Amino acid sequence: MTARFAAAGDAEDLLAIYAQYIDTPVTFETVLPSADGFRGRIKEISAFYPYLVLEEEGKIVGYAYAHRHMARAAYGWNAELSVYLDGAFLSLGIGGKLYSALIEICALQGIRTVYAGVTLPNERSERLHESLAFRRIGVYRNTGFKGGAWRDVAWFEKNIAPYSVPPSPVRPIGEVAEDAERILKKYFGETAALKI
Repeated sequence: MTARFAAAGDAEDLLAIYAQYIDTPVTFETVLPSADGFRGRIKEISAFYPYLVLEEEGKIVGYAYAHRHMARAAYGWNAELSVYLDGAFLSLGIGGKLYSALIEICALQGIRTVYAGVTLPNERSERLHESLAFRRIGVYRNTGFKGGAWRDVAWFEKNIAPYSVPPSPVRPIGEVAEDAERILKKYFGETAALKI
């Protein structure tokens, strides 16, 4: 398997994976976005944050990305993470590798804390975050209504870099491209490709 940064042209393939989750509580979206809408999301997120895709023999089988956690300026050193895998590739350990690479790239940018929201129950996602030393910091009770039921969301956090004072600004992904490529190669071998 190889990993690289997502491109706008990946929208249809990523959307096909996301579609596998749209009728589940894993995502709180209730309507599948259009390909153009999804393409816009990829462009917007990847302008600053890492947006990774995982391929097997040229076919995208998963993706993971970071994005802004909260809007206020003081939250700028945080990021929220997401990972989605094609259903045929679950429980193989590749989600953890992809997520680990994403976290290391976030630290490289200067992000200090990463967060993830997990709709409960979701044993796979809960185990993934616990295995990567995230800690559960709380649960939003009955915070979303989907699939005919009120859903709880557990929040996980992981500290990934020192909290220097004052903190250096978080760098856009394009400024750390070479080091990010080394991280991808560490997890996915010399064939990993980087496209920003």
